[in-house]
Amino acid sequence: MNTQTHTAPALLHRFAARMDHVQPSAIRELFRYGADPRVMSFGGGYPDASLFPLEAFSTAYQAAIEQHGPLALQYIGTVGVYRLREQIAARMCADGVPCTAEDVLILHGAQQGLDLVARMLIDKGDVLLCESPTFLGGLIAFNPYEPRYCGIPMDDDGMDMDALEHMLALHPEAKLLYTVPDFQNPSGVTLSLERRLRLMELARRHDLIILEDSPYRDLRFEGETLPTLKSLDPDGRVIFLGSFSKILAPGLRLGWAVASPELLDKLALLKLAADSQCSTLNMVAISLMLETFDLETHINTIRDTYRDKKALMLHTIREHFPASVHYTNPSGGLFTWLTFPEGFDSARFMLEYALPEAKVAYVPGATFFPIEVRRNHARLSYSSAPSQMITDGMTALGKLLQQHLG
Repeated sequence: MNTQTHTAPALLHRFAARMDHVQPSAIRELFRYGADPRVMSFGGGYPDASLFPLEAFSTAYQAAIEQHGPLALQYIGTVGVYRLREQIAARMCADGVPCTAEDVLILHGAQQGLDLVARMLIDKGDVLLCESPTFLGGLIAFNPYEPRYCGIPMDDDGMDMDALEHMLALHPEAKLLYTVPDFQNPSGVTLSLERRLRLMELARRHDLIILEDSPYRDLRFEGETLPTLKSLDPDGRVIFLGSFSKILAPGLRLGWAVASPELLDKLALLKLAADSQCSTLNMVAISLMLETFDLETHINTIRDTYRDKKALMLHTIREHFPASVHYTNPSGGLFTWLTFPEGFDSARFMLEYALPEAKVAYVPGATFFPIEVRRNHARLSYSSAPSQMITDGMTALGKLLQQHLG
């Protein structure tokens, strides 16, 4: 019997040029550490799975099959189940955004909205304005379309409007700005009301389209709720992205876009090309669930839980971290953002010390910067970690930082 060894053909030269811009993310690389039960991971921005309303889900999915089986398992229009779009529109209206079901497009999570908006608006070399640091998932979605990023620095009140105005003067051709105004990922900070108003004024003056990514908006546990950018948008230049991932469960893969008809129609055509539609069964079940489930009480429970976890994490940081390490104090959301002294490399420190000695993982900050890489930052998530892990992990990490930073 003759045997031959076959070598796989080298196919890299067959890939589209855009694949050069599709690279593994730092968070994906962290997943392999999560397989080690000894590692206390504060990396992934996961909601607390113990809060998922399993009984309500079970009831809703059973009802979807029993009451609406043929509909729930059939194709449906790309824009999504009408009743669910009505319910989302009602929530948006209650949040100050006048809209109807016709203004809502159901998405496979808000992440799909990032890809569709980039595909709709970004040609190679176009200027894309965004916060610096910004959401890693946004960069992953935008990179294949090869924009030129212009990163706008941030402080405790969010994006610096003076810096944005200066950047717009340098790049009058810019047409899209991406922002996470509420409890930003990764920094946890919120764009102040004064800056929201100024941002909308600048957008009108420079004819900008704004992509408002707001998956954490319902998770405010301190302070006064601020208006969405979409609610301040009389011109139809804001595309709002929302999600059920943080208030129900991320495995649903259900989010939505609210936009003007001109923009929403184009997004729907791109979604049709990408996946035809979201899961009809998921949409029907969640719509039924929203009819009977007390979502607001559930959200309040989530808020209370995350408020307590954030308070515990920041208390432990204050107790055990060196004074040279600064952190943000978010009013909601899932994250706090660490700033170490200049010259500190958070990725190297994690690999050489935090993981092997303290068994602690976080997301090094360099990966969140669209242009200039800054290595002296890290993102910590408190949302999914049990309280004891927060205490043990931050205490162990603080002890190591004291040794290296004094």
